[in-house]
Amino acid sequence: MKFGVLVFPGSNCDHDTYHVINEIAQQPVTFLWHDSSSLDNCDAILVPGGFAYGDYLRTGAIARFSPVMQSVKKFAADGGLVLGICNGFQILCEAGLLPGALMRNAGLKYICKQVYLRTVTTDTPFTQTLSKGQILKMPIGHMEGNYFCDQDTLAVLRQNDRIAFRYATSSGEITPDANPNGSLDNIAGILNEGRNVLGMMPHPDRSSEGLLGSADGFKVFESLVGALAAR
Repeated sequence: MKFGVLVFPGSNCDHDTYHVINEIAQQPVTFLWHDSSSLDNCDAILVPGGFAYGDYLRTGAIARFSPVMQSVKKFAADGGLVLGICNGFQILCEAGLLPGALMRNAGLKYICKQVYLRTVTTDTPFTQTLSKGQILKMPIGHMEGNYFCDQDTLAVLRQNDRIAFRYATSSGEITPDANPNGSLDNIAGILNEGRNVLGMMPHPDRSSEGLLGSADGFKVFESLVGALAAR
């Protein structure tokens, strides 16, 4: 198997993500430059956090037009696995690979802290090693992490089990106080209709080793490796 990590001008978590795959998961991984349309025969694409193209206009609004994202859209349409983290989630929404949008945080402040997530579904290549309701500790670092969609879209996400993670308390309760950014329905991560694309605001790449305060994020990458191995 081979992983590809996208690199845009302004990406700042590309090396973090590369490190997790190369050093911890010990799988082949390569960087994919934004200006290239080649995905270099990768089996999974990781869209990392950062500030792609400086986040001008809107977060992810320019990155969606890059040559590499046109290839990622085709890759995803053909069933390829795509994980977008933080800015990567924003880019996937702008590109139409995921529904909804990420707006300014409630309170209009940048938030960087550890949060707790409740695993909503395990029926995905990204969460298959988790158990339903399992609590994960991961950091967030964003200004536009407030997920929003219309009520019809929210109903579809709920009915089709496409909400992957919700912000929760350390004991797993879904409460307003556990919601760091005002996200609709405490949503921290969602799936596309084909369940092969996941976008999430918390950083599994920054929580894949104990020395970072939590290794819970590695379970997401572990699930991906297992899903690719089973293909």
